[in-house]
Amino acid sequence: MILVYLFIGVIASILSALPLGASNIAVINTTLKQNAKQAFKIAITAGIAEVILSYYALDCNQVIQKFFNDNLWVQLLIVGILFLVGSYLFFKKQSEPKPKTRKLTQSKYATGFLLGIVNPPVLIYWVIAFGVLHNNDIMLSLKSSASVLFLFFLGVYLGKVLTLYFYSKLSAVIKNKVKDISLIVNKVTGVLLIVIGFAQAAKLYIV
Repeated sequence: MILVYLFIGVIASILSALPLGASNIAVINTTLKQNAKQAFKIAITAGIAEVILSYYALDCNQVIQKFFNDNLWVQLLIVGILFLVGSYLFFKKQSEPKPKTRKLTQSKYATGFLLGIVNPPVLIYWVIAFGVLHNNDIMLSLKSSASVLFLFFLGVYLGKVLTLYFYSKLSAVIKNKVKDISLIVNKVTGVLLIVIGFAQAAKLYIV
C-alpha cells in the first residue's frame, strides 16, 4: 500500500506539469533548435525544482489545514477554481508560444532549475493539491514516515521529468506543429480539472 504514495506523487506532478508553462516551452524550444539530450538537462533540474516547491507547499499546508477543514466555503472555492481553470484551458484559443531566450544562462541545468523554481502558480497548485488529498482522507505531512515521503517526492520528480520528456519527444516528432501540442494538452488538462471539480462537489454534497 505504501507504493500508492509513489503513484499519487506521479499523477499529481503530471497534472502540475501538463499545462504549457516556462519549463515546457524551454524544453520544446531546446529540442527543436538543438536536440533532445540538451532538453533533457532542463527536465532533470526542473524536476528538482518541482520537488522543492511541493515540499514547501506541504510545509505551508500544515498551517492552513485546520482552517481548510473547518470552513466549507474554502472547499467550495477550490471546487469553483477547478471549474474555472478547467473551463479556461478547455475553451482557450490557440496562440503560438514565443519563449524568451536567456543568453545569460548558458547551462541547461541552471535554466531548468530557475524556470522551475520561479513559478508561483505551481506553488499554489501544490497547496490546493494537498488540500484536496487531505480532504479525501489521503493524509500526508512532513511527520509522515521517511519511506512515505521518499516515495511521494520521488513520484513528484518522476512525474515532472517524464512529462517534460514527453513534450520533448512529441515536439521532435511533429516539429512545426508545436502549437497543436499546447491546444490538445490544454483541453485534456481542462477536462481533468473539471472532472476533479465534479468529484469534489459530489463529495461535499453527499457529506
